[in-house]
Amino acid sequence: MQVFTMLSGILCLMVVLLDAFQTVILPRRAAGRLRLTRIFYILTWIPWRFVAVRIHHPRKRETALSFYGPLSLIFLLVVWACGMIFGFSLIYYALGTPFTDVSRRIGYLTDLYVSGTNFFTLGLGDVTPHALVARVLTICEAGTGFGFLAIVMGYFPVLYGAFSRREVSISLLDARAGSPPTAAELMRRHSFDGAENALASLLSEWERWSAELLESHISYTLLCYFRSQHTNQSWIGALTAILDTSALLIAGVQGHEARQAQLTFAMARHAMVDLAQVFSLKPRQNLPDRLPRERYEQLYQLLCQSGVSVCRDGASYERLRDLRALYEGYAASLSEHLCMPLPPWMTEHPHKDNWLAVAKVRDQAEAANPGPNTIAEVIDRHHEF
Repeated sequence: MQVFTMLSGILCLMVVLLDAFQTVILPRRAAGRLRLTRIFYILTWIPWRFVAVRIHHPRKRETALSFYGPLSLIFLLVVWACGMIFGFSLIYYALGTPFTDVSRRIGYLTDLYVSGTNFFTLGLGDVTPHALVARVLTICEAGTGFGFLAIVMGYFPVLYGAFSRREVSISLLDARAGSPPTAAELMRRHSFDGAENALASLLSEWERWSAELLESHISYTLLCYFRSQHTNQSWIGALTAILDTSALLIAGVQGHEARQAQLTFAMARHAMVDLAQVFSLKPRQNLPDRLPRERYEQLYQLLCQSGVSVCRDGASYERLRDLRALYEGYAASLSEHLCMPLPPWMTEHPHKDNWLAVAKVRDQAEAANPGPNTIAEVIDRHHEF
């Protein structure tokens, strides 16, 4: 019995330490379906999501879902700490509780109490070890607890730094593609003279953003549960909108920005597929069509009215549909799993945003001041007086 208890304690410690190492320190995707962290998120996210989605008020529902990410991080640390305390207590118990406690009768509760005080380095001194092996284990557990707390202190800044970098680009996309972001709005707002260079630069930035998203969210998967501050924004929605825009540029828009769209599409799809595989999600089949033929015709008319040079041939819709099939199934699986809705291709009822207000004021200014457009014209008019 003592051998079994000793092996159980060692196994418990190994499972917790290995899981913490893979989750916090290892800079790559953790392997294994029976990992403690994976089981923890399966057992906690499913019931949390089940309750949250039944809240009828949209803002309250989103608030409830947003609590899960930070709270899960705290509770995961608690699970790790409890697992290590429990593992050391089993080892102490297998050694015959080698402690002296003058205040009460010794037993397993004494082992559990000593393990807790050692792990958090309290050093109360009311229960003392009287065997050499117990003293060595006390030092080892105190060092483990101290190291665990030090890792936790360095873990939070890394997580929130990656979260902040992710959200900055999502917030910037609001003025460029609306809220929620759509491919139609992004293209429409880049229909001015010289917009090709601006759009290519934007897609280049989102190529890098997709690479950073893939790197950070595979290493720290729990960041996927951290939600954006605004209801209409999410990392899945932003990534899908960029994929939609890139696919539209590749399949049916003229211009040199289509070259950058190919690079952005490849990187963004890589991020979408790999993050879906992290959750063991398969692409959804038989999805409702996000862009049926009639909607594509409306999108085409909107882009033409905005001045976007769209390729018009019989195979453009089929080319776009083939590109969409490469990522929409994975996007839908992630959207359903994380309760983050996908953006449409076109906004049915546009929301008021800062860009519309600024654009309206700018149009009024240009209409009221159709004056000189060059410095030379300004000088000529000045000399007329």
